[in-house]
Amino acid sequence: MQFSTSNGLQLDTSALTPGSDSSHMYLTLTPAMLGTDAFLAANHSFSYDLLFQNIPSSASAQYEFKLTFAGDSSVKEFIDGQGSLLPNDNSVYRNTFYTGMVNADILQQQGITGLGVTVAVLDTGLRGDPEWSIQYLTQGGNRIKAFYNAIDDTLVDTAAFDLSDAEQSNLLQDGHGHGTHISSIIARSLPELDINTGEFTGTYNGIAPNVNLVPVKALDSSGQGTYADVIRGIDFVIANKDLYNIRVLNMSLSAGVQSHYWDDFLNQAVMRAWQAGIVVVASAGNSGPDAMTIGVPGNVPYVVTVGAVSDNYSVTNSSDDFLATFSAAGPTYEGFVKPELVAPGGHILGYMYPGAYIPGNYPGFADGQGWFMMSGTSQAAAVVSGIAALVLEQDPNLTPDEVKCRLLSAGKPALNDQGELAVSVFQQGSGLIDAYEAVYSSASACANQGLDIDADLAGTSHFGGRANQDADGNYYIDGIEGSGYLWADGYLWADGYLWVDGYLWVDGYLWVDGDLWADGYLWADGYLWADGYVQANGNIQPNVWVGQE
Repeated sequence: MQFSTSNGLQLDTSALTPGSDSSHMYLTLTPAMLGTDAFLAANHSFSYDLLFQNIPSSASAQYEFKLTFAGDSSVKEFIDGQGSLLPNDNSVYRNTFYTGMVNADILQQQGITGLGVTVAVLDTGLRGDPEWSIQYLTQGGNRIKAFYNAIDDTLVDTAAFDLSDAEQSNLLQDGHGHGTHISSIIARSLPELDINTGEFTGTYNGIAPNVNLVPVKALDSSGQGTYADVIRGIDFVIANKDLYNIRVLNMSLSAGVQSHYWDDFLNQAVMRAWQAGIVVVASAGNSGPDAMTIGVPGNVPYVVTVGAVSDNYSVTNSSDDFLATFSAAGPTYEGFVKPELVAPGGHILGYMYPGAYIPGNYPGFADGQGWFMMSGTSQAAAVVSGIAALVLEQDPNLTPDEVKCRLLSAGKPALNDQGELAVSVFQQGSGLIDAYEAVYSSASACANQGLDIDADLAGTSHFGGRANQDADGNYYIDGIEGSGYLWADGYLWADGYLWVDGYLWVDGYLWVDGDLWADGYLWADGYLWADGYVQANGNIQPNVWVGQE
């Protein structure tokens, strides 16, 4: 059998050597054969297409590639469709990659790290890591301002904490693991090292490594919670926002929609947080890819709702990134475009206590060093919460509407070769978030215009978006050609196309207009609700487990 590389080099079976297993033959491709340098720098890549002649099978899953690197005995394996970024060494240092995917690493090198901003994480709690990189800022100092358990209504004021004291540190709880994973994505201050030199690169594992945190435990060790506990947690955040300077609330959790957004008790609490000056970032949910699958509280029009993309395990190549199949999509029942943004949410590395519920049930995604790989819109929301903190460090005077506008203005939509949306706006919103563009954006009046949160909460006015459905069941935006709800098996992101560089929506920004609610938003499969109200004891949980993408 002969095959050739993309540089035209022909190789034949005479180059194959038998392995210890008689069923395998091995081929050594040397730098001279491949026409490339022997040294490959960290985080760089090269690729060759292997063009087989007389392929014995068309099932690519039957092929396995093994790469043995000179200078050590490590062997990296790749089986088609089963990529992995979990290393097999004993070092705790990792490159988390998603910081670079959204250009947060550039901001960190410029000294923009979220310093002085507090993010509240309403989830399953927090369990600190052995390196103290979740508990402490980059230069030391306790970042945990308080730990509130909304389930039993207890507060641990950590102002005088010595978190290196095991007895005190044990007061931080997370028997499930989800909340700790989310917090590490937002804030972990473990430095990233150049694996060749061992030198600090000026970047960290978390998006905003100097933010302060207020963990709010509203979900139990099995990941379950009630509306009442979540609402109690939100009310705590609102009541203490000035004491702890809480500017961002991350809500990586979801419940099914059972009413209009304004009738849902949890959504009402979320709107009160936004009204109080807190940027609420919510996950879209892992119930995609079908239309109208956005959960509560992601269906609140005011908040920033985030979907997920994957880098396809090729961290240096953006051309094969795709929308995660699990990522929930809009529109909402009231006609709003959701999610507004997408962010990295595939095979995301974060810290998780090895004894927690999730790694106990999915041990194959833990590396033995406390790192755990997990996919979901929960992780994508955490990325955006970290970026919101970076924006607020740069300009602390921004209102939640203004922060949302800066974030939306920094989206990079996926386009096809004709310059049209490659993925429906109801799947990607304004596109893949760029932290650098968001921090340095001067965009204004591009989010939540036409809405009135005071009137919404008072019950005097409610609002609808501009989505409609045609006779064939396709969703579209009035006045925007090509916004239809179209699916394909893989969505390629256009490289470098910036939302702020003039992708033309009607009236400039799709997010500007909100209309007074009318009963005219009728979908083919309309919702039927009894009296339109959600009971206070309704259940909510972190977004459901999905496979790695």
